[in-house]
Amino acid sequence: RMAARRALKAVLVDLNGTLHVEDSAVPGAQEALKRQVPFFHFLWLRGAPVTIRFVTNTTKECKRDLLERLTKLGFDIAENEIFTSLTAARNLLEQKQVRPLLLVDDKALPDFTGIATDDPSAVVVGLAPEHFHYEMMNRAFRLILDGAPLIAIHKARYFKKKDGLALGPGPFVTGLEYATDTRATVVGKPEKTFFLEALRGTGCAPGEAVMIGDDCRDDVGGAQNAGMRGILVRTGKYRLADEDKINPAPYLTCESFPEAVEHILEHLV
Repeated sequence: RMAARRALKAVLVDLNGTLHVEDSAVPGAQEALKRQVPFFHFLWLRGAPVTIRFVTNTTKECKRDLLERLTKLGFDIAENEIFTSLTAARNLLEQKQVRPLLLVDDKALPDFTGIATDDPSAVVVGLAPEHFHYEMMNRAFRLILDGAPLIAIHKARYFKKKDGLALGPGPFVTGLEYATDTRATVVGKPEKTFFLEALRGTGCAPGEAVMIGDDCRDDVGGAQNAGMRGILVRTGKYRLADEDKINPAPYLTCESFPEAVEHILEHLV
């Protein structure tokens, strides 16, 4: 089966749950990514002849803060290697030329600098616990009823925090869809357009890319629907038997990011 595949040219890596959980790195993840190349052998992903992109649905912080967090954790990552669902949402707002009611965390607002928000003509929902109260949800509900498009930065059901799983924006987006009898435009994972946009500029076709993530539906299922291979890691939000929840099943399920890197270097490049 693999003989028909084209050589691997790009690796897409999820962040929270795959490389780190909040302010704690997944054990061995920094070393698996390092730039240094041992003599005559690829033990680290940076040494392989592939383009790396870090793709995330996180809406809790802007790209600048996210990069700062990752750097403090010892990850060697450049800002232009990160592609977020906030970036994808901003691109869509500019294309549609709408003024959003932004239901996002205040820390994510810098990624929308320059976007007009007066007299909103669209509703944008990210992860924003402080905004998910009746008054704000009702305001969003009325705007949508009056014709404003509903834009979901993503619809994840839940994510992993240090103290356990926590509700994602998906249930709140679904509530607005149900109440207004409309469908949201989703810009983040698992949308095919998100993965193709993340590959833009790499010169890499989907069949030449692999995605590593802890979310079987959003990371692995989304990537595979876009024509990539998907590797599921049993860290972060992973739950027992998650790999059985998508069809086709993940290309591979690994214990963690370092094991996924090891497989890529031994079998795909």
